[in-house]
Amino acid sequence: MTVISEKVIIIMGASSGIGEASAKLLASKGTKLVLAARREERVKALADTLGKDVFYQKADVTDRQQVQKVIDLALEKFGRIDVMYNNAGIMPQGNLAKLEYKSWQEMLDINIMGVLNGIGAVLPIMQKQQAGLIISTDSVAGHVVYPGSAVYNGTKYAVRAIMEGLRQEELENGIRSTIISPGMVASELFSTVGDESTEAALRETAGKAGFSLSSEDVAQAVLYAIEQPEHVTISEVLLRPAKQSI
Repeated sequence: MTVISEKVIIIMGASSGIGEASAKLLASKGTKLVLAARREERVKALADTLGKDVFYQKADVTDRQQVQKVIDLALEKFGRIDVMYNNAGIMPQGNLAKLEYKSWQEMLDINIMGVLNGIGAVLPIMQKQQAGLIISTDSVAGHVVYPGSAVYNGTKYAVRAIMEGLRQEELENGIRSTIISPGMVASELFSTVGDESTEAALRETAGKAGFSLSSEDVAQAVLYAIEQPEHVTISEVLLRPAKQSI
Protein backbone atom coordinates (compact mmCIF):
# COMPACT_ATOMS: atom_id res chain seq x y z
CA MET A 1 0.00 0.00 0.00
CA THR A 2 1.10 3.55 -0.71
CA VAL A 3 1.67 6.20 1.96
CA ILE A 4 -1.66 7.93 1.66
CA SER A 5 -0.82 10.83 3.97
CA GLU A 6 1.47 12.17 1.22
CA LYS A 7 -1.33 12.37 -1.35
CA VAL A 8 -2.82 15.60 -2.71
CA ILE A 9 -6.45 14.89 -3.54
CA ILE A 10 -9.16 17.00 -5.21
CA ILE A 11 -12.80 16.08 -4.61
CA MET A 12 -15.42 17.62 -6.89
CA GLY A 13 -18.96 17.49 -5.52
CA ALA A 14 -17.67 17.42 -1.95
CA SER A 15 -20.41 19.23 -0.05
CA SER A 16 -22.60 16.21 0.78
CA GLY A 17 -23.08 12.48 0.38
CA ILE A 18 -20.23 10.40 -1.00
CA GLY A 19 -18.00 13.43 -1.56
CA GLU A 20 -18.39 14.64 2.01
CA ALA A 21 -17.88 11.16 3.46
CA SER A 22 -14.79 10.65 1.31
CA ALA A 23 -13.36 14.00 2.41
CA LYS A 24 -13.82 13.11 6.07
CA LEU A 25 -12.28 9.67 5.67
CA LEU A 26 -9.32 10.90 3.64
CA ALA A 27 -8.70 13.80 6.03
CA SER A 28 -8.59 11.29 8.89
CA LYS A 29 -5.72 9.59 7.03
CA GLY A 30 -3.76 12.84 6.89
CA THR A 31 -4.15 13.55 3.16
CA LYS A 32 -3.98 17.02 1.66
CA LEU A 33 -7.35 17.99 0.23
CA VAL A 34 -8.94 20.54 -2.05
CA LEU A 35 -12.73 20.32 -1.87
CA ALA A 36 -15.07 21.83 -4.44
CA ALA A 37 -18.83 22.18 -4.78
CA ARG A 38 -21.48 24.59 -5.97
CA ARG A 39 -22.75 25.19 -2.43
CA GLU A 40 -19.93 27.33 -1.07
CA GLU A 41 -21.29 27.59 2.46
CA ARG A 42 -21.52 23.80 2.76
CA VAL A 43 -18.09 23.03 1.37
CA LYS A 44 -16.48 25.83 3.43
CA ALA A 45 -18.05 24.51 6.63
CA LEU A 46 -16.77 21.02 5.81
CA ALA A 47 -13.24 22.20 5.02
CA ASP A 48 -13.12 24.25 8.22
CA THR A 49 -13.69 21.11 10.30
CA LEU A 50 -11.03 18.95 8.62
CA GLY A 51 -7.70 20.58 9.41
CA LYS A 52 -5.02 22.89 8.10
CA ASP A 53 -4.23 20.89 4.95
CA VAL A 54 -7.80 21.14 3.63
CA PHE A 55 -8.83 23.96 1.30
CA TYR A 56 -12.01 24.65 -0.62
CA GLN A 57 -13.16 26.35 -3.80
CA LYS A 58 -16.67 27.07 -5.02
CA ALA A 59 -17.09 25.39 -8.39
CA ASP A 60 -19.77 24.21 -10.78
CA VAL A 61 -18.44 21.23 -12.72
CA THR A 62 -20.25 22.37 -15.87
CA ASP A 63 -18.09 25.53 -15.94
CA ARG A 64 -14.56 24.81 -17.18
CA GLN A 65 -13.17 28.07 -15.81
CA GLN A 66 -14.46 27.26 -12.33
CA VAL A 67 -13.02 23.74 -12.51
CA GLN A 68 -9.68 25.21 -13.58
CA LYS A 69 -9.68 27.41 -10.48
CA VAL A 70 -9.84 24.26 -8.35
CA ILE A 71 -6.80 22.85 -10.15
CA ASP A 72 -4.98 26.15 -9.75
CA LEU A 73 -5.71 26.22 -6.02
CA ALA A 74 -4.34 22.70 -5.54
CA LEU A 75 -1.15 23.59 -7.38
CA GLU A 76 -0.78 26.86 -5.47
CA LYS A 77 -1.16 25.16 -2.10
CA PHE A 78 0.61 21.85 -2.71
CA GLY A 79 2.52 21.99 -6.00
CA ARG A 80 1.08 18.79 -7.44
CA ILE A 81 -2.12 16.73 -7.79
CA ASP A 82 -2.07 13.01 -7.06
CA VAL A 83 -5.80 12.21 -7.24
CA MET A 84 -8.74 13.87 -8.99
CA TYR A 85 -12.11 12.57 -7.83
CA ASN A 86 -15.02 13.50 -10.12
CA ASN A 87 -17.99 12.90 -7.84
CA ALA A 88 -20.60 15.51 -8.76
CA GLY A 89 -23.80 14.11 -10.25
CA ILE A 90 -27.60 14.23 -10.38
CA MET A 91 -30.22 11.51 -10.87
CA PRO A 92 -33.52 12.74 -12.37
CA GLN A 93 -35.90 9.86 -13.07
CA GLY A 94 -38.80 9.47 -15.47
CA ASN A 95 -39.88 7.65 -18.60
CA LEU A 96 -38.66 9.04 -21.90
CA ALA A 97 -42.27 9.78 -22.90
CA LYS A 98 -42.35 12.54 -20.26
CA LEU A 99 -40.05 14.56 -22.54
CA GLU A 100 -38.10 16.11 -19.68
CA TYR A 101 -35.66 17.92 -21.95
CA LYS A 102 -34.42 20.24 -19.22
CA SER A 103 -33.48 17.44 -16.83
CA TRP A 104 -31.97 15.42 -19.70
CA GLN A 105 -29.70 18.34 -20.55
CA GLU A 106 -28.74 18.88 -16.92
CA MET A 107 -27.76 15.21 -16.61
CA LEU A 108 -25.64 15.40 -19.75
CA ASP A 109 -23.98 18.60 -18.55
CA ILE A 110 -23.24 17.48 -14.99
CA ASN A 111 -22.85 13.72 -15.21
CA ILE A 112 -20.87 13.59 -18.46
CA MET A 113 -19.42 17.02 -19.20
CA GLY A 114 -18.65 17.50 -15.51
CA VAL A 115 -16.45 14.41 -15.61
CA LEU A 116 -14.83 15.49 -18.89
CA ASN A 117 -14.18 18.98 -17.51
CA GLY A 118 -12.44 17.46 -14.51
CA ILE A 119 -10.36 15.14 -16.68
CA GLY A 120 -9.47 17.92 -19.10
CA ALA A 121 -8.34 20.28 -16.36
CA VAL A 122 -6.11 17.82 -14.54
CA LEU A 123 -4.73 15.73 -17.41
CA PRO A 124 -1.94 18.12 -18.50
CA ILE A 125 -0.71 18.27 -14.90
CA MET A 126 -0.66 14.51 -14.49
CA GLN A 127 0.99 14.03 -17.88
CA LYS A 128 3.77 16.39 -16.78
CA GLN A 129 4.08 14.52 -13.47
CA GLN A 130 3.97 11.17 -15.29
CA ALA A 131 1.72 10.00 -12.47
CA GLY A 132 -1.80 10.42 -11.15
CA LEU A 133 -5.12 8.77 -10.42
CA ILE A 134 -8.46 9.98 -11.78
CA ILE A 135 -11.56 8.57 -10.08
CA SER A 136 -15.16 9.09 -11.17
CA THR A 137 -18.35 8.09 -9.41
CA ASP A 138 -20.31 5.84 -11.72
CA SER A 139 -23.22 3.61 -10.65
CA VAL A 140 -24.79 0.20 -10.95
CA ALA A 141 -27.00 2.21 -13.34
CA GLY A 142 -24.00 2.28 -15.65
CA HIS A 143 -24.14 -1.52 -15.87
CA VAL A 144 -27.87 -2.28 -15.85
CA VAL A 145 -30.70 -0.44 -17.65
CA TYR A 146 -34.13 -0.21 -16.05
CA PRO A 147 -37.39 1.64 -16.85
CA GLY A 148 -37.70 5.28 -15.87
CA SER A 149 -33.95 5.82 -15.86
CA ALA A 150 -32.81 5.57 -19.48
CA VAL A 151 -31.07 8.94 -19.66
CA TYR A 152 -29.42 8.55 -16.26
CA ASN A 153 -28.34 5.05 -17.30
CA GLY A 154 -26.94 6.53 -20.48
CA THR A 155 -24.86 9.11 -18.64
CA LYS A 156 -23.39 6.45 -16.38
CA TYR A 157 -22.63 4.10 -19.28
CA ALA A 158 -20.86 7.07 -20.86
CA VAL A 159 -18.73 7.61 -17.77
CA ARG A 160 -17.66 3.95 -17.90
CA ALA A 161 -16.62 4.32 -21.54
CA ILE A 162 -14.80 7.60 -20.97
CA MET A 163 -12.86 6.28 -18.01
CA GLU A 164 -11.85 3.10 -19.83
CA GLY A 165 -10.72 5.19 -22.79
CA LEU A 166 -8.72 7.35 -20.39
CA ARG A 167 -7.03 4.28 -18.95
CA GLN A 168 -6.01 3.00 -22.37
CA GLU A 169 -4.83 6.36 -23.67
CA GLU A 170 -2.81 7.41 -20.63
CA LEU A 171 -1.33 4.24 -19.18
CA GLU A 172 2.09 4.99 -20.70
CA ASN A 173 2.03 8.33 -18.86
CA GLY A 174 1.55 6.66 -15.50
CA ILE A 175 -2.05 7.89 -15.22
CA ARG A 176 -4.54 5.44 -13.77
CA SER A 177 -8.35 5.55 -13.82
CA THR A 178 -10.96 4.14 -11.48
CA ILE A 179 -14.74 4.15 -11.45
CA ILE A 180 -16.70 3.64 -8.24
CA SER A 181 -20.06 2.05 -9.09
CA PRO A 182 -22.39 1.90 -6.08
CA GLY A 183 -25.93 0.63 -5.96
CA MET A 184 -28.54 2.52 -3.96
CA VAL A 185 -26.94 4.98 -1.56
CA ALA A 186 -28.99 6.79 1.08
CA SER A 187 -27.90 10.36 0.36
CA GLU A 188 -29.04 13.77 -0.83
CA LEU A 189 -28.91 12.45 -4.40
CA PHE A 190 -32.54 11.43 -3.88
CA SER A 191 -33.45 15.12 -3.86
CA THR A 192 -32.41 15.37 -7.54
CA VAL A 193 -34.92 12.72 -8.71
CA GLY A 194 -37.46 15.36 -9.77
CA ASP A 195 -40.59 13.31 -9.06
CA GLU A 196 -42.10 13.29 -5.57
CA SER A 197 -43.60 9.81 -5.72
CA THR A 198 -40.40 8.26 -7.10
CA GLU A 199 -38.31 10.05 -4.51
CA ALA A 200 -40.61 8.87 -1.72
CA ALA A 201 -40.43 5.28 -2.97
CA LEU A 202 -36.64 5.40 -3.11
CA ARG A 203 -36.42 6.82 0.39
CA GLU A 204 -38.78 4.14 1.69
CA THR A 205 -36.69 1.37 0.12
CA ALA A 206 -33.46 2.91 1.37
CA GLY A 207 -34.84 2.90 4.90
CA LYS A 208 -35.10 -0.90 4.95
CA ALA A 209 -32.22 -2.88 6.39
CA GLY A 210 -29.88 -4.18 3.69
CA PHE A 211 -31.43 -2.17 0.84
CA SER A 212 -29.04 0.79 0.74
CA LEU A 213 -25.42 1.69 1.23
CA SER A 214 -24.26 4.62 3.31
CA SER A 215 -22.01 7.31 1.87
CA GLU A 216 -19.37 6.05 4.29
CA ASP A 217 -19.54 2.59 2.69
CA VAL A 218 -18.71 4.09 -0.68
CA ALA A 219 -15.97 6.28 0.78
CA GLN A 220 -14.21 3.09 1.89
CA ALA A 221 -14.13 1.98 -1.76
CA VAL A 222 -12.62 5.32 -2.75
CA LEU A 223 -9.96 4.93 -0.07
CA TYR A 224 -9.19 1.40 -1.27
CA ALA A 225 -8.52 2.63 -4.81
CA ILE A 226 -6.30 5.47 -3.62
CA GLU A 227 -4.28 3.28 -1.26
CA GLN A 228 -3.00 1.02 -4.02
CA PRO A 229 0.63 1.35 -5.17
CA GLU A 230 1.29 3.01 -8.52
CA HIS A 231 1.79 -0.29 -10.34
CA VAL A 232 -1.79 -1.35 -9.44
CA THR A 233 -4.90 0.02 -11.13
CA ILE A 234 -8.28 -0.66 -9.57
CA SER A 235 -10.26 -0.12 -12.74
CA GLU A 236 -13.63 -0.47 -11.05
CA VAL A 237 -15.23 -1.05 -7.69
CA LEU A 238 -18.82 -2.31 -8.05
CA LEU A 239 -20.69 -2.45 -4.74
CA ARG A 240 -24.33 -3.07 -3.94
CA PRO A 241 -26.51 -3.27 -0.86
CA ALA A 242 -26.75 -6.91 0.10
CA LYS A 243 -30.50 -7.04 -0.73
CA GLN A 244 -30.45 -5.03 -3.96
CA SER A 245 -31.71 -7.23 -6.79
CA ILE A 246 -30.39 -5.29 -9.83
